[in-house]
Amino acid sequence: MRIDVITLFPEMVQAVIEYGVVGRASDKGLLQLTLWNPRDYTKDKHRSVDDRPYGGGPGMLMKVVPLQACIAAVRLQSPDARLVYLSPQGSVLKQKQINQAANWKNLILLCGRYEGIDERILQQEVDEEWSIGDYVISGGELAAMVCIDAITRQIPGALGHQDSAELDSFSAGLLDCPHYTRPESINGLKVPDVLLNGNHRLIEEWRDKQALGKTWKNRPDLLEKMELNEKQRKLLKEFIAESE
Repeated sequence: MRIDVITLFPEMVQAVIEYGVVGRASDKGLLQLTLWNPRDYTKDKHRSVDDRPYGGGPGMLMKVVPLQACIAAVRLQSPDARLVYLSPQGSVLKQKQINQAANWKNLILLCGRYEGIDERILQQEVDEEWSIGDYVISGGELAAMVCIDAITRQIPGALGHQDSAELDSFSAGLLDCPHYTRPESINGLKVPDVLLNGNHRLIEEWRDKQALGKTWKNRPDLLEKMELNEKQRKLLKEFIAESE
């Protein structure tokens, strides 16, 4: 997969490909990350990339001309790519969108700065607008890094074991179940017996129950959107009874 990122701070985004899952995917040739700086497409001696908004008010906007030129240059190399603008005004990113994006061959991420970009760029160039949450950060670079990491995890071969992605939180609409490793006891807290008995059917059932229960406790809004089957309803009812 190829991901192009348009950013005023390419060195910042570069860091995501130097570590962990994303770095290994890049080394394997599963991911190609290319960074583009609109500042390289400026014409004035100061290489300015911001301008005042019409109508006044605080803050600046990214300059239209260098941004348009930069987008055009990216599209020459990735003509079929979808362009996603990262901003607080976008639709809040969900695992479903990440899974869909992982199936695209090419993706362009546009990182906003200052007060954002001209509305006409949104209308003419942008295919989708994503937000990573209902809060404001200084620019789209951190959001781009989050998207790159999340998408890379879904690329076949990027993880050591593909089941890791399939069992992640949100992959099935639920939060992940609790996990334990050695030692068996820490400060009097022991690993649940079911995980030690080697009965894989019971272990899987316990994990399903815990995932349902954790979602019920921490993110009940997710359960409201799901249609649980009979077994899941039974497990959730058992979890609630045990909790009480």
